[in-house]
Amino acid sequence: MTTFSDLKLSEKSLHALDRAGFEQPTPIQAQAIPPALAGKDVIGTAATGTGKTAAFLLPIIERLTGKTGTRALVLAPTRELALQIGEELERFGRGRHVRGAVIIGGVGMGLQTQAFKDRREVIIATPGRLLDHLQSGTARLDDVEVLVLDEADRMLDMGFKPQLTRILQRLPRARQTMLFSATMGGEVAEFAASHLRDPVRVEVARSGTTPARADQRVFLCSQEEKLPLLMALLSQDDLSTLVFTRTKRRADRVWKGVARAGHKTARIHADRTQGQRRQALEGFKDGTYRVLVATDIAARGIDVADIGHVVNFDLPHVAEDYVHRVGRTARAEASGRASAFCSPEEIALLRDIEKLTRTLLPRAEVPRDAEVFKSESARAAEGRANQGVPPHRRPGGGGPSRRPEAARKSGGGHGHGHNRGGHSPPPVPRTEAKGGAEGHPARKATLVGSWKPKRPR
Repeated sequence: MTTFSDLKLSEKSLHALDRAGFEQPTPIQAQAIPPALAGKDVIGTAATGTGKTAAFLLPIIERLTGKTGTRALVLAPTRELALQIGEELERFGRGRHVRGAVIIGGVGMGLQTQAFKDRREVIIATPGRLLDHLQSGTARLDDVEVLVLDEADRMLDMGFKPQLTRILQRLPRARQTMLFSATMGGEVAEFAASHLRDPVRVEVARSGTTPARADQRVFLCSQEEKLPLLMALLSQDDLSTLVFTRTKRRADRVWKGVARAGHKTARIHADRTQGQRRQALEGFKDGTYRVLVATDIAARGIDVADIGHVVNFDLPHVAEDYVHRVGRTARAEASGRASAFCSPEEIALLRDIEKLTRTLLPRAEVPRDAEVFKSESARAAEGRANQGVPPHRRPGGGGPSRRPEAARKSGGGHGHGHNRGGHSPPPVPRTEAKGGAEGHPARKATLVGSWKPKRPR
């Protein structure tokens, strides 16, 4: 059995690993650390949650100990992942005089500019914000010896290829480059061939492999049934649950529904501030929130030891994202559940996922007879029925109801006196539409710029 001492790490690194509770290397660490220590380019493919971060940080720390100036650059697709890498660098580099700086959007540039002036040894950045600093002249990367592209497939999926190309043009050609990814699609392979020199390839799992200990299942349901289904699943256990939606608006809607049901929940997506996103993640980690609702911005940046259940509320458009989502549970030696909700219009996406993972995902029965499912379905149906209906005319709305036909004939008309029940009829809403509403004169045309009403013929 391979041990960390077998990997030729220094005594200081071994002490840091022991302090952090690392007993033995994971397969990706055992295979990637030796060539990385030798200064070779590395391509590492492994499922999410298998220890890729330590596989590149430990060799970087070994190489930079005793050196000054910005010598290493780590690029990550999301702020959350960059912050996670920064925390790991602090843990392993403590006492080694290898300082790091996290350069991400959503926060002020002042402290980041100072980090570049201080020439921190390791810069961990998202591509967009780093490019901002390069263009403004506050960052220089002339002395970089090591480049790491973490979750390279995700960066390319997110459209960062132009930014990556421009950043790489600012780096010395004589450098060590390491590329790590959970999947190795055609675009990633092409990018690697263009920017790595004779790399050592390390693949501890087939590209597209999901965690073996994850209990995966698919629920075939309509879009209207997804929220009731989520509520029913949440009522079955008390597992920490990470829910992925496709859009920010969907995340907000699901977050409101889960909170209304009484579950402690938080949300993260691109419209949330960095402080709000950090608070949500920290609360999810320490158990303050049982449920975290997120878009794919979180698929690569959540380092939580025991996520019991991952729910794909919406199937991702990119099949590889399913691998990263499911990789948030059943990390290391743990087990977990992964549920996917598939509506009829998402069947093609499900087929893409099964083709990538080489697995026919088992179908599960939607618990339509569960009381939670039925009550949530009834509430949602009532909400849809009331859409566009004025509050005073909704069931239980508390406002005046429409009078029966007989009462309208015997009582006064609109705007004349009171009806027999003592209520004035609701006012007829004014219509702003062109030409006026039936029974109301059209609004007088107003001049806008050089436009004039047509003359009557």
